[in-house]
Amino acid sequence: MLTENWNDVGTGFHPVSAPDYLPLPQLHELQLRRLRAVVSRAYENVPFYRSRMEERGVSPASLDTLSDLGRLPFTVKTDLRDHYPFGLFASPMGEVVRLHASSGTTGKPIVVAYTEEDIAVWTEAMVRAFACYGLHRGDIVQNSYGYGLFTGGLGAHYGAEALGATVVPASGGNTDRQIMLLRDFGVTAICCTPSYFTHMIERAAELGVDMKALPLRVGVFGAEPWSDGMRAHIERAAGITAFDIYGLSEIVGPGVAAECREQSGLHVFEDHFYPEIIDPETGAVLPDGAEGELVLTTLSKKAMPLIRYRTRDITALIPERCACGRTIRRIRRIGRRSDDMFIIRGVNVFPSQVEAALLTVEGTLPHYRIVLTTDKGLDQIGIEVEVSAEVASDQVRVMEDLRKRIGQAIERIVGIRVGVRLVEPHSIPRSEGKAKRVVDQRAK
Repeated sequence: MLTENWNDVGTGFHPVSAPDYLPLPQLHELQLRRLRAVVSRAYENVPFYRSRMEERGVSPASLDTLSDLGRLPFTVKTDLRDHYPFGLFASPMGEVVRLHASSGTTGKPIVVAYTEEDIAVWTEAMVRAFACYGLHRGDIVQNSYGYGLFTGGLGAHYGAEALGATVVPASGGNTDRQIMLLRDFGVTAICCTPSYFTHMIERAAELGVDMKALPLRVGVFGAEPWSDGMRAHIERAAGITAFDIYGLSEIVGPGVAAECREQSGLHVFEDHFYPEIIDPETGAVLPDGAEGELVLTTLSKKAMPLIRYRTRDITALIPERCACGRTIRRIRRIGRRSDDMFIIRGVNVFPSQVEAALLTVEGTLPHYRIVLTTDKGLDQIGIEVEVSAEVASDQVRVMEDLRKRIGQAIERIVGIRVGVRLVEPHSIPRSEGKAKRVVDQRAK
């Protein structure tokens, strides 16, 4: 049940009595009320949204039901870049207490703003995420997401502190120190990218630290797509339960959705972030269960509300109720993005497919690179794969058999033959943040 003292900006609740368990009529009533308020706020304070709505002949008064959201215009990433830095703000700077920004690797960074109320909502969402993972007061959480303009570090930090856990603000990098802190501080949960944690596992073994002997029991991994094979590898190697967390800076940061103990999809905190699934080609809204592109609308954001933001993440809303009892809907784990896709010989290829194939082959490590090249005008794909020290062999026959098995596994999942090159352990650069999986050397 919803506690009596829970209020409309999201503070003053206990995680086990949070809106995750609201009866659906109450949830839908709350969503519609917030939707009307946020659309009105955007219409009145952001010229971009007002002109877009007027072009489509809609207004805040047009919203009679939640399904009317589909009449509103989409927002895309280029809209945020076009209005850099503050053109989409709905609050005056005097009310903005924090700014975050993306890395800006493809141009101007995307800037996002938060009022004090926005920070409270974000903190609430992260508390609810940590509660999904079974964390509580008394846990020691090592936060190895980067602090600074990246949203991951501070988002996880505020949420873990509000939960009542002890936070170790390790940030990213200095892997040897990270492992020392895990051991010496008795850390019970870690937050970082899955690719960086695989590096920590590897380095711990080199230092003689048995990860399975540590008190660590939970990993909170996000900021990049990762496969079920990667989850199985992490859980087996470290003796922990690995949970997925989803978020994006444009919406709030981490905490938009989280797995529960069932590990069967991510619960969207849809009282704050309303999800839709659309056909990425036509923009048509798809029913629950159908795969498509995730679109999110912020229902509580004050400083920078986003209406129908196209995430480019491919997933589906799971129609069945979760066994954990939460009434908020789940999305399927996101393994790919529409803009991660590349086309080789007419076949759509996603990096996550390659990872899934590699992790079915014993002797390979979850460290790989996809190298795209051009030969005689045709695009080519090659895969560099690290092999474990135990498997690395001077025997040509042994290594050739492994290379052949990797190639067959990739062909089964991807549908095309690829060139596979086996490389020595540690020869592929490690990342302290998001892993760079694709090296594009094609002629432009």
